[in-house]
Amino acid sequence: MTTTKKVMIGLGVAGGALLAAWLLTGERGKKTKEFVSKKADDLKQAINKKTNADFDDSDVHYV
Repeated sequence: MTTTKKVMIGLGVAGGALLAAWLLTGERGKKTKEFVSKKADDLKQAINKKTNADFDDSDVHYV
């Protein structure tokens, strides 16, 4: 991996850390946590709905 790639990855990680720190401080912190937890719950429900609809275990499987 070249030095340029390492620097770019480092800048990306540092930028992400700064954004996360900014979003999670002060009044934004409460709003951000509520938003993330709501979206996580929505995603869990969507995944459960999809997997339950496609999953049919009516056959017997022997190992």
